Amino acid sequence: MTQSVTKINVVMSKKLLIFTVVMFGFGYALVPMYEKFCEVTGINNLLQPDVVDKNIKVDMSRTIAIELDANVRGMPWQFKPLQSNVKIHPGESIEVMYEIRNDSDQEISGQAIPSYSPRFLERYMKKFECFCFTKQVLKPGEARQMPVKFVIDPQIPVDVNTVTISYTFFALQPGK
Repeated sequence: MTQSVTKINVVMSKKLLIFTVVMFGFGYALVPMYEKFCEVTGINNLLQPDVVDKNIKVDMSRTIAIELDANVRGMPWQFKPLQSNVKIHPGESIEVMYEIRNDSDQEISGQAIPSYSPRFLERYMKKFECFCFTKQVLKPGEARQMPVKFVIDPQIPVDVNTVTISYTFFALQPGK
């Protein structure tokens, strides 16, 4: 009886070990799979800045109001745009500045994730410089100003007069 139970335990242990290795491999593979998915779909493309088409013509007949927003989740950082709104003509490149400060007594790493309104804006917004492309590491008490350079394609629907660009910083675990 005890030999049978021991054999069952050994078989179960092997199965659990195999399952653990497979799940670890799957978890490890999720990051590159997610990055590839984001690259293919254009969602939260943090890997490469968009290449701006030099042939874009500025549409001087339209003006778009851009509202800028900044948020922090679970971090002792202060984060804000230096201007809360700007107006541009579609096709006109612009640079806006954000300011961030680490209010803690520890070095902290964070990553900004963009979100847009209207939701389809990412199809028309071409960023060529953004702090959201890389992780940000701030020493205790450190503050810095960071630019975002972009253009909104003149092909954006004509009924869009106001857009919102929001960035939310999330803490990164050490080593990421």
